[in-house]
Parts: sequence; C-alpha cells; structure tokens
Amino acid sequence: MATLAQNVQFELVRRHKAAAATVAGLLIASILLSIVAYLGKPYFREQVDPSINIAIRIVVAMLGIGSILWRRTKLSPMRLQDIGALQGALGLLKTLERTTVQVSVFAAAIAACGFVGTLMTGNDFYTYWSAAISVVLLIFTYPRRSSWSNAMLRYGADLGSAPSE
Repeated sequence: MATLAQNVQFELVRRHKAAAATVAGLLIASILLSIVAYLGKPYFREQVDPSINIAIRIVVAMLGIGSILWRRTKLSPMRLQDIGALQGALGLLKTLERTTVQVSVFAAAIAACGFVGTLMTGNDFYTYWSAAISVVLLIFTYPRRSSWSNAMLRYGADLGSAPSE
C-alpha cells in the first residue's frame, strides 16, 4: 500500500507540474498577444464591420461560458467519485490534468479569437478584452496541488487509508 501511495504521489507531482506549465504558458501567450496588438496598432487599418463585432463577441461569450460549464461538468463531485471508484487514483489524476488543459485551451482560444478580430478590423480593443477574459479564466483554471491532493484523498478509492505525504 505504501508503494501505491508513493507512486500516486509521484504521479501527482508530475501531472500537476505539466498542467501548471501548460496553463502558465497559455497565460503568457495571451499576454503576448495583447503586446503584439499594442505594438502593431500603427500597422492596422481600421475597418468598421458590425457583423464581425457581433460575431467576435458571441464567440468569446460562448467560449467563456462553455469553458466554465465544461470545468464544472468534468470536475463534478459525482463524476470524480465514479472515476475514482472505477479507475482509481491514477485515473483521477489523469482526469484532473486533462480537464485543466482542456479548459486552458478554451481560454487560449478566446485570446486568439480576439487577436483575429483585431487583425480583421484593426481595432485592438478586441485583443485587450479577450485577453483579459482569457487571463481571468486561466487564473481560475490554474491547478492548485492542494486541491488535487484533497481530491485524491477524497475520491481515490484505492488510496483508502494510505498516508498522504
């Protein structure tokens, strides 16, 4: 049992580090898109197009709401309990990592959508507000190891009475 707990602890550290690096990288990319839009402002040609304005706002709103719903659905307690019972602690870790990366990609897509809107219309406002939304989602998504450890202890059926380190 101690070997299993050590293996799970090692896997927790490894997967958490990978997910945190992914979220941090996408956070930096979102900020860099804003910097590129700011520096490129003199090169953009302003084109007013209400249909693009509405489309970008709808896409950003749908991706933002979708990412929150996706996270709440994938990390619901009932689902995590089922995964822990069926796949054990390692399956639970895999789910936590995969969901974190998926929600982070939603946030990066929001930033990219805003940047594309800036390229199409010349209005750098799209990049700024979509990057702000993306940064908020990425901070919300950033994995905390303590949360993952608590989820492992609570839902990891094969850890039962294993001591946490």
